[in-house]
Amino acid sequence: MDLLDYNTLFMNKAIAEAQKAYDLDEVPIGAVVVCNNQIIGKGHNQTETLNDVTAHAEMLAITSASNHLNTKYLDDCTLYVTVEPCVMCMGAIKHSRISKVVFGAFEPKTGYSKHINSDNFTNKTEITGGYLESECRDLMQTFFQSKRT
Repeated sequence: MDLLDYNTLFMNKAIAEAQKAYDLDEVPIGAVVVCNNQIIGKGHNQTETLNDVTAHAEMLAITSASNHLNTKYLDDCTLYVTVEPCVMCMGAIKHSRISKVVFGAFEPKTGYSKHINSDNFTNKTEITGGYLESECRDLMQTFFQSKRT
């Protein structure tokens, strides 16, 4: 399997996590952490369910992966997430030493790139945005449209 196939496979797993959040009436963002082509952590937004502003998909996936590997450092791991991480999540990504982030939809209001202009913040993390963007964006738009009607 080549890299594009793996990216598609794992981003689709993140989208499945986002669907779980959607089904719980949470903002539909999902994430998986992958090491050696295996999912070692996953999460979906649970801020309402857990009454916890830090219960973002990325944070829960990082915690799950750290528990799986029994370490706080996730060197050589890739985080797949359906929406561009916020500043809080990027801080956790940096401190956990995740090597690569692949995200789907850009988040112009709260995404980290809106608030961070320095490459020093993410200089050791390779970041790729816009992967399966329309699928990720459509899920978010459907969720927020349902809230407006």
